[in-house]
Amino acid sequence: MSDVHGNAEALARAGDGADALVVLGDLVDFVDYYDHGKGILGRVFGAEKVEVFARLRRGRMGMETVRYMRSLWESIEDPATVVREAVQEQYAELFAAMTAPTYATPGNVDSPDLWPSFAREGVHVLDGESVEIGGLRFGFAGGAIMSPGYVRRPGAPWYPYLRTDDEFGAALAGLGEVDVLCTHVPPAVPELTYDVVARRPELGSVSLLEMIRKVGPRWSVFGHVHQPLSKRVRVGWTECVNVGHFQRSGTPHVLRW
Repeated sequence: MSDVHGNAEALARAGDGADALVVLGDLVDFVDYYDHGKGILGRVFGAEKVEVFARLRRGRMGMETVRYMRSLWESIEDPATVVREAVQEQYAELFAAMTAPTYATPGNVDSPDLWPSFAREGVHVLDGESVEIGGLRFGFAGGAIMSPGYVRRPGAPWYPYLRTDDEFGAALAGLGEVDVLCTHVPPAVPELTYDVVARRPELGSVSLLEMIRKVGPRWSVFGHVHQPLSKRVRVGWTECVNVGHFQRSGTPHVLRW
């Protein structure tokens, strides 16, 4: 599954009857667009202020949205500590809900530097690494693709986990020959990157698409796009599958071999 966004209750049931659980990131519920009182922003600022942000965010991410968020963070003392503590609190619950064995890689709405402290026996944190599961080779690469021109603002209370596509490609190259490619982001295929509710494409990975064409794994599994135009697309021999949006569905995608 992918895009858990705080749904620890469903995560605790996701591994029932399975030999292994694969989690493809976005554990944190940062902004809950369905219930504005939930998520980190809802907890810190309240539902009414999050509703304003959600309305702005549904448009294009312009300077009005940036200025509004900046004003919210400037209204509290030490926002970075507030966010970090809230993320840690969510991780404590979410990692405890993972049934062993679990293999997990972070998404863009994650703080990967915190993950090692929550991993435990049977819960494996993987990013740029491969592992054998049931006789197949699974390769993992986390994070999302950085938009051209993205500038990391100094002093922001939280940073998403973003990589350039070249950096992401380097992580993929280190995986070697794999049977299953496990990433948070989809390959750069329009049907997989376009979100029909947000009515705009997310950034997919060109490097991932190139690796799929070159290596030809059985499956490429990912999330990130919550309401994709298509959940499945075949690229050559590879079935590319969006396994999210787990926060809302509560149902994992099952691979059998």
